[in-house]
Amino acid sequence: MTSSSALSRPTNALWRGLLALSAGLALWLTAGPAAAQIGSDRYSAMVVDARNGTVLIAASPDEPRYPASLTKMMTLYMLFEALREGRVQLTTPIRMSEEAASRPPSKLGLRPGMTLTAEQAIYALVTKSANDVASAVGEHLGGSEDRFAQMMTLRARAIGMTRTTFRNASGLPDPENVTTARDMATLGLRLIRDFPDRYHYFGTVQFAWGRQMIRNHNRMVGNYDGADGLKTGYIRDSGFNIVTSAQRDGVRLVGVTMGGSSWVERDRHMGALLDQGFAQVGVAPRAPSALMAGGVVGAAHAASRVPDRRAAAARHATTARVGPGRGTTAAAAATRAVTPRRTVAAPRRSPASTTVQRSSARGAAPVEQGSRSTSSLGTRSSSLPAPVRRGGVVQAQR
Repeated sequence: MTSSSALSRPTNALWRGLLALSAGLALWLTAGPAAAQIGSDRYSAMVVDARNGTVLIAASPDEPRYPASLTKMMTLYMLFEALREGRVQLTTPIRMSEEAASRPPSKLGLRPGMTLTAEQAIYALVTKSANDVASAVGEHLGGSEDRFAQMMTLRARAIGMTRTTFRNASGLPDPENVTTARDMATLGLRLIRDFPDRYHYFGTVQFAWGRQMIRNHNRMVGNYDGADGLKTGYIRDSGFNIVTSAQRDGVRLVGVTMGGSSWVERDRHMGALLDQGFAQVGVAPRAPSALMAGGVVGAAHAASRVPDRRAAAARHATTARVGPGRGTTAAAAATRAVTPRRTVAAPRRSPASTTVQRSSARGAAPVEQGSRSTSSLGTRSSSLPAPVRRGGVVQAQR
């Protein structure tokens, strides 16, 4: 009896050790990526009630951040304005210059001298997040991309984006191309309000370009109940960004998440923030999709989490840090009730010349391809470090 008992003790201890090791490994695998987003210096978030502009959730909303391909939302705003004023038609040809064609991926791959219509450019920006097309649009509207960036900045300030400066039309890395979560929420609201006849483009799931079927990088459309558009963005120094609009029971919210460590984490956190926002205004919860049910970030108040020492040390060692974040506990604290008021859904238009699919059901999602590669960088700003130079393979498509 004594021998049996003595034998069982080390066996039980071994099993306890293995279980503890397994639990620790599981915690490391799940908590690590979430902390990289939620606790990082580049994290910001905001959720706004589109009916009245009430801020429902905010975390570091006014800290400087790299917008990456969210910049193309402003490029589209400028293009929509030109369409409204009659300076451009949907059928207007936009020429691809040698300079625009040289932009790194993600890109449509037009050769210099080729053209696409203004409407095809809209689809390329919304779905492919094409840097070459963004540059060509900028040159068409501003004469040069540098001049267009100045026009973008002036217009952004005029519509209330007080902390945003644009240096190009695409969001390719530039240390002075900066924004905030609040300004991106403002831009999302203004796109919806100012161009109700154009907003439907942001809900495009895919469109045909030659022999290619180009799918939208924005997986929230079709994976989050009520999400119907806007834009994703990524460069290494920004992390994974998104501006999302969703409507449920006549209530529309606009949400921003910046600084995700992966597109999955970003989308799940954005879904959690929107869920909390809808709950605050009395909208009944919906069953989550398979993507949203993954639980990387289970609730919006997780924005107050502190990263572990290992993740903090890794971030401290990298040169890709972006301005210090303040107020990361605000996601739980800065909430308040609002007075309901019905919002009318934006009308939809079917283009005549391009094969387009808009649907809530989606197949295999494309690889995130926002503005990934860097271009020649200017002078380093005082608050944001210069992004790290990266190469990219040009993907020629027709």
